[in-house]
Amino acid sequence: MANGDRKKKIWTALGLIGGLLLMAALCFWAGKPMLELVSNPEGFRAWVREQGLWGKLAFVGMMALQIIIAFIPGEPLEIGAGYAFGAIEGTALCLLGALLGGTAVFLLVRRFGMKVVAVFFPEEKVRGLSFLKDEKRLNLIAYIFFLIPGTPKDVLTYMAGLTPMKLPFWVFLTLTARIPSVLTSTIGGDALGASNYTAALWVFAATALISGAGVLLYRRFTRRQG
Repeated sequence: MANGDRKKKIWTALGLIGGLLLMAALCFWAGKPMLELVSNPEGFRAWVREQGLWGKLAFVGMMALQIIIAFIPGEPLEIGAGYAFGAIEGTALCLLGALLGGTAVFLLVRRFGMKVVAVFFPEEKVRGLSFLKDEKRLNLIAYIFFLIPGTPKDVLTYMAGLTPMKLPFWVFLTLTARIPSVLTSTIGGDALGASNYTAALWVFAATALISGAGVLLYRRFTRRQG
């Protein structure tokens, strides 16, 4: 093996290790406190109201961070957004955060390739998404899977940068196809904020059923394409 190739592999390995350590640190120092704040709905709503505009901007930043750090679950944030801001405003803030975080991921993966994806997802999981290489149906398939609640949008977000998808379509997809998934969570959070527990229960139950169907559909499709 040539010296140049050996050095390149060493630097790549060091970069991946550094990336993993950075993500672990972010999850510990930012992700954990962030989820603890949102898991206390009354405290979160009071904090948002005290901060005013800065509270909304901070939430957008939280949502963007959640997209970038794929280990952090998004549902608690979306429910917290509905509780603190209401269904409509909460959905808008979630989509803005998803756009910022998702676009950052898209551009990073487009620039550095599989090395970025490998920080979060094993190679076999990525290979299972070979259907995204179908250029003729790429945009349609990606849009459908983002539209359906329950599909693994975290891995799909990271995979998008490896495909021929254009950035303008990615922006359009993020701002529209994520709406059903986010809206069901914020509506449930809004109902909880209004102490309408029966409505919240119905919303979450319906969301769980739809998400379960989405997971089954996704798995069936990927098995057929694999």
